[in-house]
Amino acid sequence: MKFITPLCLLAATTTLIAMSGATVVADPQPVKHSPTVAASDRNEAGALFQRLRNSQLQPLDANASLEMVTRTLAETVNPASQAALLRGMKEGLEGQRQIEPPQGWSQISKTLLRSETPDVATLTRELSQIFGDEAAIQLALETLKNQSLPAPTRRAALHSLVAQQNPELPAILPELITHRSIRLDAIRAYSSIRSEKAPEQLLSLYPKLEPSAQRAIIETLASRRNYAESLLAAIKKGQIEKQAIPTYTARSLSEMLGKPFTEVYGDLGELSADKEQLISKYRALLTNETVSRGDLHAGKAVYDRTCSACHVLYGKGGKIGPDLTGSNRADLDYILLNMLDPSGDIPEAYQLVTVTTNNGQLVAGTVADEDDQRLVLNSIGLQRTILKSDIQNRSTSPYSMMPEGLLLSLPDKDVINLVKYLRTTEKIAAKP
Repeated sequence: MKFITPLCLLAATTTLIAMSGATVVADPQPVKHSPTVAASDRNEAGALFQRLRNSQLQPLDANASLEMVTRTLAETVNPASQAALLRGMKEGLEGQRQIEPPQGWSQISKTLLRSETPDVATLTRELSQIFGDEAAIQLALETLKNQSLPAPTRRAALHSLVAQQNPELPAILPELITHRSIRLDAIRAYSSIRSEKAPEQLLSLYPKLEPSAQRAIIETLASRRNYAESLLAAIKKGQIEKQAIPTYTARSLSEMLGKPFTEVYGDLGELSADKEQLISKYRALLTNETVSRGDLHAGKAVYDRTCSACHVLYGKGGKIGPDLTGSNRADLDYILLNMLDPSGDIPEAYQLVTVTTNNGQLVAGTVADEDDQRLVLNSIGLQRTILKSDIQNRSTSPYSMMPEGLLLSLPDKDVINLVKYLRTTEKIAAKP
């Protein structure tokens, strides 16, 4: 029998640590979604944590650790503690498929599904789905198709079905893409769900969609070789301009398709040439006088469109690249060097990692988390969890995901406005 670190137990226990206020020497990973709880909730959470910690926090067989958390759930009546344990189980099982339900789950799940606390019932349904419960799977499918339900509820159902590689999704995704509230998630689902019709369907929609959806289509078509070949054909035909391909995506396509791609797109090495000349050009453009006349709100709009998917600024944005809030943004040379030569001195944490899975999917991103069983990558617009047993090949590039040609693709007025916004020292109010 294979013995592994029980991720579900560790996640559940660290969630209870956050609730109880307990501390441990082992420096557990930060807990997501830590609930705000009353003193009575913290007392029960503390007791549960101590019980798990004192006797069970050790490497165990995966089934044994699942059953242990399930037994603890059966003995727990406090909704906040139930939600903490369920959330921990779900996070611990993220990315896994075909998991046998632990002993006692069928009984305790019936009770939890009747909970008046929405989180408890929802998490129970999601776990039952991971455990292969057909009723839970059908409910997720019905939720996904029900347009009257809130978009976050439908998106959660889609993500759970994608994680389980549900075979009904290829027939459902085309309809989902027509609804803006769930469009991006549906487009990106094609990278995980193999569909021979995906390139034709996505390329036919491309000219009709908004820029963010077009970018998602390009990134999705770069995730599998057969998709990428269709994308290359579309570039050759002029259906998609080669300037629309982000540099980080171009690198993935170059690695996947080789010379046929670079003959069309151009030599990626040329992007690194003449940086000093470019820096001089933008220094001359971005004088203090010029930047002072820039439009701060227009600069924020440029930032939101081109930078926020990868960077946090004032607490908001993606986490692929460094948090810009405390960076040296007042220094023009700092801004120009990092935008024109983002791979010049890139920390290891922000290097581009490319993974090819056993089923042919290519995923690129920066490492958010990793243990002996799974790899978590921050990609544009989402975070992907990949089981290491599903990884066929993994490589680390010395290049940043940030495109070197970003400034070159912007009109001078947008560059001026963007730099003015980047030099702000506090969050600006919405445009009056």
